[in-house]
Amino acid sequence: MATSKLARIPSMRERVEDTLSVHRNELVSLLSRYVSQGKGILQPHVLIDEFDNIIGDDEARQQLRDGPFSEVLKSAQVDILLYLCFEAIILPPFVAIAVRPRPGVWEYVRVNVHELSVDQLTVSEYLHFKEALVDETSNDRFVLELDFEPFNATFPRPNRSSSIGNGVQFLNRHLSSSMFRNKDCLEPLLDFLRTHRYKGHSLMLNDRVQSIPQLQSSLAKAEDHLSKLPPDTPFSEFEYVLQGMGFERGWGDTAEHVLEMMHLLLDILQAPDPSTLEKFLGRIPMVFNVVILSPHGYFGQANVLGLPDTGGQVVYILDQVRALENKMLLRIKRQGLDITPRILIVTRLIPDAKGTTCNQRLERVSGTEHTHILRVPFRSEKGILRKWISRFDVWPYLETFAEDVASEITGELQGFPDLIIGNYSDGNLVASLLAYKMGITQCNIAHALEKTKYPDSDIYWKKFDEKYHFSCQFTADLIAMNNADFIITSTYQEIAGTKNTVGQYESHTAFTLPGLYRVVHGIDVFDPKFNIVSPGADMDIYFPYSAKQKRLTALHASIEQLLYDPGQNDEHVGTLSDRLKPVIFSMARLDHVKNMSGLVECYGKNTRLRELVNLVVVAGYIDVKKSKDREEIAEIEKMHDLMKKYNLDGQFRWIEAQTNRARNGELYRYIADTKGAFVQPAFYEAFGLTVVEAMTCGLPTFATCHGGPAEIIEHGVSGFHIDPYHPDQTAELMADFFQKCKEDPNHWTKISDGGLKRIYERYTWNIYSERLLTLAGVYSFWKYVSKLERRETRRYLEMFYILKFRDLAKSVPLAIDDQH
Repeated sequence: MATSKLARIPSMRERVEDTLSVHRNELVSLLSRYVSQGKGILQPHVLIDEFDNIIGDDEARQQLRDGPFSEVLKSAQVDILLYLCFEAIILPPFVAIAVRPRPGVWEYVRVNVHELSVDQLTVSEYLHFKEALVDETSNDRFVLELDFEPFNATFPRPNRSSSIGNGVQFLNRHLSSSMFRNKDCLEPLLDFLRTHRYKGHSLMLNDRVQSIPQLQSSLAKAEDHLSKLPPDTPFSEFEYVLQGMGFERGWGDTAEHVLEMMHLLLDILQAPDPSTLEKFLGRIPMVFNVVILSPHGYFGQANVLGLPDTGGQVVYILDQVRALENKMLLRIKRQGLDITPRILIVTRLIPDAKGTTCNQRLERVSGTEHTHILRVPFRSEKGILRKWISRFDVWPYLETFAEDVASEITGELQGFPDLIIGNYSDGNLVASLLAYKMGITQCNIAHALEKTKYPDSDIYWKKFDEKYHFSCQFTADLIAMNNADFIITSTYQEIAGTKNTVGQYESHTAFTLPGLYRVVHGIDVFDPKFNIVSPGADMDIYFPYSAKQKRLTALHASIEQLLYDPGQNDEHVGTLSDRLKPVIFSMARLDHVKNMSGLVECYGKNTRLRELVNLVVVAGYIDVKKSKDREEIAEIEKMHDLMKKYNLDGQFRWIEAQTNRARNGELYRYIADTKGAFVQPAFYEAFGLTVVEAMTCGLPTFATCHGGPAEIIEHGVSGFHIDPYHPDQTAELMADFFQKCKEDPNHWTKISDGGLKRIYERYTWNIYSERLLTLAGVYSFWKYVSKLERRETRRYLEMFYILKFRDLAKSVPLAIDDQH
């Protein structure tokens, strides 16, 4: 009994109480200062910053810093860039603090500043307390509370934060462990192989195999027969023999490949292990037709990247489908099947397409044979919507769009797809509606979740709703997250953040939209549906500067003109006087978060850096009259002001946004020829595709430590992390690098090679497409084996959709086409 007491970990409430008893006066002074200012949301890093001012004695200060209350505050510290969570809620005389001991784990405490008493709060109590910031008359007895936890109570999941994002590995461990312990668990695998068909044709096994012993016997006979054949013997030459043993097409195209597949299954039947199970399930022919949804924005292959709501997502999907088609063709051939795969990118048709192809119903994707963009218009009772509308305004159109898409894709594919992939909030919602209707495997890719981008956009949702309609978006995100069979993210931090920041998905664990509903358990970041699958760059466009035979030298004249032409025009401004200097290069949208003006100021202020290198940025418009975006207009004006303030002409070139990807790829390599570097200075970057592009071209890269680039780059090995909130340190880091390169040219090559090594290990579309198809196989099998139709969850989501989302969507005004 004594041992259990010693081993018991004190609750957060007890630990805070202990500290309060020791440091009563200091903490009263600290907390009272903020309580006296009235109710509000306090970013707890402010509390930490006040420690030195409040605690006079060095020893006492250190004790407080090392104590559990300091741990509470530190675990609640916010990186201001994430805009949301961890937080302290002040409602005099109380301060409630959201505590995050580790990623994915939350606790809530409330301190009475007058009495210094501490209460542990439930999620619901904390959210109710928070709602009083907006409405003091709120009554939790009449609030809709959403709780998805009961539906997942029996669902296996990991409990270590390090396991987050490795869902398929966990599932394979769970499945193989069950099969190892209980041989009856092998029966569903047999059933799956026996019932698996494509358009009515059996694959893998026929009805001659009725039991596990029969399967093992047939495998042994097949192994004996195949081992006597030359390895490259085509399947057609022994197909009849295998059919007699119970085997259909799908095992492989040659004797060697069929044997490999059968050995994997024999290993599973004898001693199941996770890696063998994953390899086998990944090779079962399951995915032939794929639908990828991206409803909003201009989706085309040319002249769309500079238009609103496009850019990164369009590039991602086009690169994704090219790699996916190649991988599907290779797999189908290796599986010994004669099936033509189809991939449909489904987006909206925009009649007023402004010179793009976005008014064409069907468009083949260049570089593919079997992949098309299928465009379906938005329509309402007013007819077909002709013009583009913002991603924030699409909600009233999506249900009808989903119905129209269902008939279009079944007609185009002559059946249902095998896998449906949603992109962004709108695409994920439509994917949920289609997957539910068709009974197919659903994958979600968020790209970005808006909730973490806008400060307090949940608690103050009414303030944002007229412009952004976040009530619709957050509701759609909840439905899609919980409906998806698996979710792909580019990085760990997208799911669960870091030690000091909250992940995009994690921010949906618990939140409230006062007066609408309260989410006490929305998404669990430990759910094995989460998988990190990082994209790459198109290696036909982005390849190393050292690949001389592939270089696009015909573009060098236009690139030199772009960089060095002394004339001024709407495409570029500023000159580079010394062409022998290396070039610091950056390319991004011209908005506040991308922080391009911050990079220019960082460069302008550092004399040593300016002496060592030139600076070139590709961003937005140069002429303020061309932009209609308020944020971009402010950045354009700031850029011109910085050029004058720091007298940058001669060392700085600002080039208008470039949409020619082939030339952009060669531009990266041309910068590498100068022994320059790429800089990505964003305050926050969800992934960092330009970082991957630059590294793939062999260009040493400096990128923000806030977001995905911190995972892409190993600091000092394959590039460098920079903190945009400390621009002076960033400038010194870059200056040190170029000074070292000047003294030792091998240093530049070392970082360049380190970046390429990192890319080839983890960030290629070949790795991505292989992983995606494996995930589709494993999760489809998991649904079958576990009989995981999740009927309870689906009914709950269906009710939530009908009773809440529909009304919210109807409240969004329909767009009005411009009069011509």
